[in-house]
Amino acid sequence: MINIPKGTKDVLPDKSYRWHFIEGTVKELAKKYCINEIRTPIFEHTELFLRGVGDTTDIVNKEMYTFLDKGNRSITLKPEGTSCVARAFVESSLNGQPQPTKMFYITPVFRYERPQNGRLREHHQFGVEYYGSNSPNADVEVMQVASNIFKSLGISNILLSINSIGCPTCRAKYNQALKEFLSSNIDKMCSTCHDRFEKNPLRILDCKEAKCIAINQDAPLILDYICDDCREHHNLVCAGLDSLGINYIVNPRIVRGLDYYTRTVFEFISENIGAQGTVCGGGRYNNLVEEVGGKPCPAVGFGMGIERLMMTLDNLGLSCGNPYIPDVYVAPICDEAKQMYMSFVSTLRDSGLCVESDLMSRSLKAQMKYANKLNTKYVILLGEEELSSNSCSIKHMESGESTIVKLDKVIEFIKVGK
Repeated sequence: MINIPKGTKDVLPDKSYRWHFIEGTVKELAKKYCINEIRTPIFEHTELFLRGVGDTTDIVNKEMYTFLDKGNRSITLKPEGTSCVARAFVESSLNGQPQPTKMFYITPVFRYERPQNGRLREHHQFGVEYYGSNSPNADVEVMQVASNIFKSLGISNILLSINSIGCPTCRAKYNQALKEFLSSNIDKMCSTCHDRFEKNPLRILDCKEAKCIAINQDAPLILDYICDDCREHHNLVCAGLDSLGINYIVNPRIVRGLDYYTRTVFEFISENIGAQGTVCGGGRYNNLVEEVGGKPCPAVGFGMGIERLMMTLDNLGLSCGNPYIPDVYVAPICDEAKQMYMSFVSTLRDSGLCVESDLMSRSLKAQMKYANKLNTKYVILLGEEELSSNSCSIKHMESGESTIVKLDKVIEFIKVGK
């Protein structure tokens, strides 16, 4: 037997309705905000992620699925969605359209890491991207979108944490202060932090090694170093969240794990999925479009893990949709019925009903047993006596009552009963 690769998971037919439910919920909310869908390829040129995500990040250093194709080109399975959207924004000249450009995506992403709860080597993200607006209101609106997704799903115990990591100008001052702090401790830190010390000291704050986390607790706070413009932006974001009644805390330790972030960064954290409780993360990335070859363009957005969202719903005992249940099961029980029932079933389906029927040549007893397992509300019995009068017998499975109904009145009968 060939087994599924480690870190991947099948979505089986009896569970796919959960995905439909969540995807339907986020799509409906995106519609209210006039956010249109974008779909980008599963793989991209590796250079996109080196330039966009950053070559000192864990994703690029440790987690990307990269290979050479038959043309000897370096190709990478997308480890996140934002860089791909930025590439599409530039390549398709979307900056020439009226701004802002508001997009969402639902996509698989691939990261070679130790599989953990809700974070497989292939997992799925819902993301929202706003391009063209430098307004703090854009930051607030994308956080509101995420917050309203949780509300729509009935999730209330989600904590929003926000921070500002400044712009390249004020971050340079902070990096110098951070290096001065770390210089006396760097020999106690992991080898990855050693490599980052000169290239990108901010990334050290994102290290997950216990000894590095302990040292970083005493590191200077970036909020103490941001410039006046960045501070004003941060204060206006906080004021916007206050005006909408969105609860949050300012957490000066949040830096996020990707190099493209500027100014606002945020995380929505759940206590119901273990230690790694981030369900949604995002922020502003005003330099990303330029990094991937476009003209300077501000942008802000987030990514939300769908598997982690499902785990949160499960752990809270919340509904995650329902499987498809037939409105009616059609059971042919004579030779004449077996010749014509598929046409009858098609007529019922064309009317909008969800219909199942016998494709296994089961006996009547077996068909009734199967219909009961499907939790169908009605079973239509087509036998010689019924067909001779152009009728059928409709059994209500819960009450056990049967009713003789003319074939041309069946649809009306079922829909009224629904």
